[in-house]
Amino acid sequence: MKARSTFATAIVLSLLAAAVPAKAQIPLTEGIQIGLSTDNVSITAGFSGADLTIFGSLENPDPLVARQGRYDVIVVLEGPPKPVVVRRKDRVLGVWVNLDSETFENVPVSYSVATTRPLQDITEPNSYKQLSLGASNLYMQPADAGDSPATIEEFTAALRERKSATGLYSENIGGVQFLSQNLFRATVRLAPNVPVGTHKARAFLFKSGLFIKESSAQLEIRKSGFEQSIFRVAHNYSFLYGVFAISLAMLTGWLGRLIFRRD
Repeated sequence: MKARSTFATAIVLSLLAAAVPAKAQIPLTEGIQIGLSTDNVSITAGFSGADLTIFGSLENPDPLVARQGRYDVIVVLEGPPKPVVVRRKDRVLGVWVNLDSETFENVPVSYSVATTRPLQDITEPNSYKQLSLGASNLYMQPADAGDSPATIEEFTAALRERKSATGLYSENIGGVQFLSQNLFRATVRLAPNVPVGTHKARAFLFKSGLFIKESSAQLEIRKSGFEQSIFRVAHNYSFLYGVFAISLAMLTGWLGRLIFRRD
């Protein structure tokens, strides 16, 4: 009886010993983390644009995949969403006038992208659509869903084109560089007319063309100096600011009339 118990115990111990290495061979899930050197950026009236550097790291990367360069990272800095009105001008009797317009809700006022490689070399177009990743894949929600699809598509394309022309929507191919197998650095562009408010930095990790994980952090952009004081007064005391602005305009016009009048 004792020999049988000893034999059973030996079998259980053998099974446990065999299970431990099997469990240890389970690969850990890759992840991604990003960090900002500062959580706020102050700009003045003379701000002419800047490059913002974002650092990040991969969690539990596969060394073989990393050596083969099959990890890709896309970093996005997305501005606060706001409603936008897009107008179309047409010539009427020789004069350009606004005829048609389309209002879109919750449109990111700015959208800067940095990538390890060209977007077409990272993953399939459907993946970008599912993730709403990239300026061309952002969903522009029309305020009036009853408009024709052709009209909405036309104004959506015009909105993206305008944002790109002003530098608010930009891409930096090769702007993400790996410093080691798990550390990377991303450079995104802040346009000269970058809006103030809370911006969201997002990093997307791809492995051999497949989306793995996303990480995010927040960045506050605010005005500083005299411009910040004017901005604060205009928002907190809008009525008094309006009266002051009108009075200043009237005073300036009166002084100009006195200085440049002809006797």
